[in-house]
Parts: sequence; structure tokens; C-alpha cells
Amino acid sequence: MSRPKLSEAELLERNRVALENAEQQPEIASAMSELGYDATKIAEGKTLLAENQQAYNFNKTEDDETSEAYNSFTANYDAIDEIYRKHRKKAKVIYRKDPLMLAKLNIDGSIPRSYAKWLETVQKFYTEAIADTAIQEKLASLKISLEELNSTQAQIGELKTARANYRREVGESQEATKKKDAAFAKIDDWMSEFYAVARIALEDQPQLLEALGKVVKS
Repeated sequence: MSRPKLSEAELLERNRVALENAEQQPEIASAMSELGYDATKIAEGKTLLAENQQAYNFNKTEDDETSEAYNSFTANYDAIDEIYRKHRKKAKVIYRKDPLMLAKLNIDGSIPRSYAKWLETVQKFYTEAIADTAIQEKLASLKISLEELNSTQAQIGELKTARANYRREVGESQEATKKKDAAFAKIDDWMSEFYAVARIALEDQPQLLEALGKVVKS
């Protein structure tokens, strides 16, 4: 049965321990040095490992920032959607017999599902209402104040900013993921040769491979 695939964090730790023991454990260091893996060569691996760890950490940070940006965006979206639905319901009652006003406020159809069309629909409602005192007077009859309309429109501005920030973070996260994957690929290639040499160097002492993170069948 094959062993489960290591996570990225586990790979980093395995490589760290392997390089540390290849340098610090006398028997391994001596055997590996004879085949070219002396202190200078191991230092090369440690440099790659440090670059890999840095890329991994940066990618985790970018992912966290993306999650935070998404949460901010969705919180804004949910808040606006909730108040808009209440305002819309009241406006539809007020203008139930006036198809022209229903169309003007863009409340004659259903609420779109896609973000872009939803935003267009919501913006239309508040832009028209804020620009027309007659509409404001009608809405006030069902306790929708101009202050509330302005406040919601301001929230829409914040939503756009949150959306732009989220999309930017997604792009940065994707770029960080590419760099992280490249760093892992680079050290995986180096460690592959390291382990191939280690198997040869420790052929007579296979149990020492355990110190390098390789399971040896008993």
C-alpha cells in the first residue's frame, strides 16, 4: 500500500530534518561527503529550502488576505442586499399600479442573481430615488427616509471598493501560489537527487535513511 502524500508543511519539515541530519549526524555526513554532498553542497540545499519556506509563508499570507477581503466584500454585499430587499418591497407596494415608475426604479422584474446585474439594479433604484423628491416623498410614507437612501448609496460605494480589493487580492494570491509551486518544484528536484545519492551512500546502513525522512522496510 502506498504512503499518503505529504502536505506542503510536512514536506518542508521533512526536507529541513533531512538536510540538518545530513550535516550534523557524523556517519551520514561522512558517507554523503564522499559522494559530493559535503557542507557546501548541503548549504546549497538549505538555501533552496529557505527560499521554499519564504515562498510558502508568503503564499499563506496572501491566501489569508484574500479570505479577509472576501469576507469584507460578502459582509457588505449581504448588508446592502438585505436593506435593498426591504426598500424594494415597500416601493413595489407604493407603485403597484404605476408600471412606468416600477420600470424607472428597476423593480418591475426579479432581482438578478449575477453580481454585475444585481449591482446595476440596486444602483438604479437608489440613484433614481435620490434624484427625485417626488419619489422620496412617496417612500417616506412607508418610512424610507432620504438619509437612509443616501446611507445605502454610500454603502454601495464601499461595496465596490471591497470588491476591487478582493479581486486584487485574488490576483496577488494566484501569483504567490505560482512562485510557491516553482520553489517546491526546484527543491523537489534537488532533494530527489539528494535521496538517490543517500541510498547509495548508506547502502550498508539503510537504517540511517530514517534520519533523512525515508521509511526503511524492516
